[in-house]
Amino acid sequence: MTLLQVKNLKTYFYLNGKEYPAVDDINFTLDEGKTMAIIGESGSGKSVTALSIMGLIDAPGKIIHGEIHYKGENLLKKSEKAMRQIRGNEISMIYQDPMTTLNPMNKVGEQIAEALIIHKKVSKKEAQKVVIELMKAVGITDGEERYHQLPNQFSGGMRQRLMIAMAIACNPKILIADEPTTALDVTIQAEILDLLRKLNSEYNMSIILNTHDLGVVAEMADEVVVMYCGKIMEIASNKELFENPINPYTKKLMECIPRIDDKKRRLDTIEGYVPHLSQLSKGCRFSDRCHEACDKCRSELPDLKEVFKGHWSRCWLHED
Repeated sequence: MTLLQVKNLKTYFYLNGKEYPAVDDINFTLDEGKTMAIIGESGSGKSVTALSIMGLIDAPGKIIHGEIHYKGENLLKKSEKAMRQIRGNEISMIYQDPMTTLNPMNKVGEQIAEALIIHKKVSKKEAQKVVIELMKAVGITDGEERYHQLPNQFSGGMRQRLMIAMAIACNPKILIADEPTTALDVTIQAEILDLLRKLNSEYNMSIILNTHDLGVVAEMADEVVVMYCGKIMEIASNKELFENPINPYTKKLMECIPRIDDKKRRLDTIEGYVPHLSQLSKGCRFSDRCHEACDKCRSELPDLKEVFKGHWSRCWLHED
């Protein structure tokens, strides 16, 4: 069952008279109980896509076109008051930096309890009981004591767990995790991913996972969306994408993965840099860094086409 459908979404930013297409005409669907990974280098549009779904795009940004359907209703047509009832209740988000997202002056338990008090209309005493159980569920022991502590009394990994507890407090249908393992050591990363898997399996919670870590994608995702400079370059199932990447950009990303079974192979990199959004090519946005690019690639933007069943790619190489 389709839970979320993004149709022709365009989110642009405007600054000093210039237009920056951070998300440019993207389409995808998320099914109930599934995990979708959105991958790409920094600046590809992952976080702006997440914030667009949450209805948190502020000036100088603006959603200029498209639809975001949740349970068949277009979120872009809802009032801010209606979105506040959905945000944190039906759709929640784990933000990229737990170090700065938590209020340093408020007790962590009270910050988690806020969503319960607002959305579930429970008392502060009832909310406190639920929060202590939530803290236990995400691996934070001594919840009765730690409920009253400030964020600076927690490590980076523990703050990320607090953010997860805050996001799942109201048992949302969709959890958006924006780079949830960034700046965490490998052991803590594994624990956070195990926790997300548990939420997905036990609560049938759909997850959108924004990341540039392909190891995380291989372990977590059912379907993968590859983005570059605001455009979707490839969409496929996890298995299909890793076994048969067909877009040149995805192939280059795959070549950057270190392999423990191939010690002789030199680790590849993608030459060049992600272009600034004000200096995009008229054609394929990856053409300036692609070894397979031709003149047509630099002058005309290819469409996203279904090359194989359920496997979509944006590249002129697929024309034949």
